[in-house]
Amino acid sequence: MAMASSTMLQGASFLQNKRAGIQSNQEWQMGSQYKSGRQVGSQHRQRWLSPDPKITTFNLRNPGCVRAEPQAVSADLEPEAKSAPRESNGTSGRRRHSDHNIREEARVLGTGVSQGFSAKYVPFCPGSKTDEDYSLDEIVYRSRSGALLDVQHDMDALKRYDGKYWRGLFDSRVGKTTWPYGSGVWSKKEWVLPEIDNDHIVSAFEGNSNLFWAERYGKEILGMNDLWVKHCGISHTGSFKDLGMTVLVSQVNRLRKMNKPVVGVGCASTGDTSAALSAYCAAAGIPAIVFLPANRISIAQLVQPIANGALVLSLDTDFDGCMRLIREVTAELPIYLANSLNSLRLEGQKTAAIEILQQFDWEVPDWVIVPGGNLGNIYAFYKGFQMCKELGLVNDIPRLVCAQAANANPLYLYYKSGWNEFKPVTANSTFASAIQIGDPVSIDRAVYALRNSDGIVEEATEEELMDAAALADLKGMFICPHTGVALAALTKLRSKGIIGLNDRTVVVSTAHGLKFTQSKIDYHSKAIPDMKCEYANPPFPVKADFSSVMDVLKKKLALL
Repeated sequence: MAMASSTMLQGASFLQNKRAGIQSNQEWQMGSQYKSGRQVGSQHRQRWLSPDPKITTFNLRNPGCVRAEPQAVSADLEPEAKSAPRESNGTSGRRRHSDHNIREEARVLGTGVSQGFSAKYVPFCPGSKTDEDYSLDEIVYRSRSGALLDVQHDMDALKRYDGKYWRGLFDSRVGKTTWPYGSGVWSKKEWVLPEIDNDHIVSAFEGNSNLFWAERYGKEILGMNDLWVKHCGISHTGSFKDLGMTVLVSQVNRLRKMNKPVVGVGCASTGDTSAALSAYCAAAGIPAIVFLPANRISIAQLVQPIANGALVLSLDTDFDGCMRLIREVTAELPIYLANSLNSLRLEGQKTAAIEILQQFDWEVPDWVIVPGGNLGNIYAFYKGFQMCKELGLVNDIPRLVCAQAANANPLYLYYKSGWNEFKPVTANSTFASAIQIGDPVSIDRAVYALRNSDGIVEEATEEELMDAAALADLKGMFICPHTGVALAALTKLRSKGIIGLNDRTVVVSTAHGLKFTQSKIDYHSKAIPDMKCEYANPPFPVKADFSSVMDVLKKKLALL
């Protein structure tokens, strides 16, 4: 579909600015180019000052250009604000010093110093006033009453800048290598973990994942023109969990630098959480401890924490049992809890929602469909969209859909009851193993997000989710079973007329299909009991001679 074109930073404009002499210590060109809402290239590297109204303003006719106001530099400013930015490499031809890597370069430039932005933990109790709060440097997971915690940002400080400013700042950072802003998460640092020093950040430049136009699937299967799949699984460890884990492990790294009593980081996992935790801890040199349900995750998921050096305990229980045990252990030992009970991870995960808006040139889609298990992610998407609305980047938020496997569907049952009574369930086995959770930690967060986005909950049976995944693969994707759950939910909502033909709809793909090859092998081998496997595409055994090969090809090609 035709998308609203974003501001173009043309080469001619760059040359004009160069002739005007703006490549000084007070004004410099970022030089990013955008097309159809997507960054398609960049000529120049960038250096930012942290936002401060006293010293920096965006040229809103050219959001890639930041101007430092000369009269603003004063003795009471932070070190970063006092330092004039270096000329960008793209315009000067310079490179950083040969002895410096990108982290050292950021340290020398003094980037990453907070300019009055802050965040803290508060009890998650929407609509209720409380004076209870905690520093993010405290090791705390629940409020005094036992409620979940939420990260609350100083919205008044963020509102000192309008939506145009934030859009320009975020867009200017996409696709760069400047530490740490090349990350899709840390390019929104002011909205994520504003007070952390860049030197403490542990990042694999996660995020910035592909927003895939599912043209054939949309048109041929659903009769839709504007269906998109946000491939969050195209990431460092193959799942969206990287988005949250970079934030959590960065904060743990900060705590350890502050000599806080943290000997390691632990999690209970159905696979993807442990993979992300282990990789980021390995990158930071922090011990990782993983509790996994024995024989309930794929080999590809199991091998990741093992390869990254984590201490892996394979327990004879399900995920809920692993979760109970890790809570008990972290209450007794100085091991930092990394599950979504910890609200820091949601701060990273919410950036996927902001990315979606960026990729649509800050236009709001009609629907966003998210697979749900422990249910932190549906709240994270709501939080990202809502922050963009509250801070003026957009005027609305999309309707959210949480898609659950029918074999692990406590939220769906709660929704169908009219939100009358929540009852945990015993989760049965599902190919969507990462959402095989019967007693989700973030149930209250999810309900809040759905109610405030006019949201819906739908479910998918095992056959529905596997057929949907197979169809998606046949149309050019290679998706995980959890994405199959979301696509199957979409199919049902289309058939009911709830989601319309021309509704711009985004399905969130949470993990890479390569993590779940065994389920695909079983499907295409028709080896799944009591499942038709209608779209199976098994290989054909053929004799190794020309005549036999030609006979098969003529027969099969005639059917195409």
